[in-house]
Amino acid sequence: MLNRLAAISAALLVAGAAPAAMAQQSSAAPPQPAGPERLAPEIEAFAAQDRATPPERCKVVFTGSSSVRFWSTLAQDMAPIPVINRGFGGSQISDVNFYFDQVVGPYHPRAVFFYAGENDLHAGKAGADVVADFERFMALKTAKLGATPVYFISLKPSKARWAQKADQDAVNAKIRAMASARADLDYVDVVPTMLQADGTPKDIFIADGLHMTPSGYALWTAVVRPVAETAAKAPCA
Repeated sequence: MLNRLAAISAALLVAGAAPAAMAQQSSAAPPQPAGPERLAPEIEAFAAQDRATPPERCKVVFTGSSSVRFWSTLAQDMAPIPVINRGFGGSQISDVNFYFDQVVGPYHPRAVFFYAGENDLHAGKAGADVVADFERFMALKTAKLGATPVYFISLKPSKARWAQKADQDAVNAKIRAMASARADLDYVDVVPTMLQADGTPKDIFIADGLHMTPSGYALWTAVVRPVAETAAKAPCA
């Protein structure tokens, strides 16, 4: 009899625990999407902006990862050159390719300034694959925008990713060589201005050691703006 009562009690405990476990599972956060889909909310935000205020053609588009996204003073830094900021956080070159028709193509830009590849290396992608992804971007650009010029901003040295500096240099060198062989591609080197005399990164980063302070963007502006001024004089396709 005692054994039977114990068995019944155990069964009731299990039955009572099951709904609680199910409730915990149902309240858990749903799994986050992988791949380019993880960035869909940012892309939709761009689309919403464009629906509210349709942009004019022939502006200069800046696209790529968070170093572009967080360039909050871009419009002022490039004024009076009309620009569109289409950087989206955490993106890799393959993500920019995936969303090309949302972040580059529809604007029919006069020129494109591109910054991505750094996250790719940090995620473990081989340098050769990073370069191949950028070649794919250029192929997409040529197919949809013809001879529109692209300006590749070199992968930046940072405190947080200093261990990847050699890999960054290798990617930068290959894309610089690509630019020397293409009339529609230029390489914009921001590396020297970001380094101290001893070759280490300047103190131009926020607490994460990766993203830049306004002082960092001031350095970028000094290098990028003269190039953008030249690009703004080119005819718009």
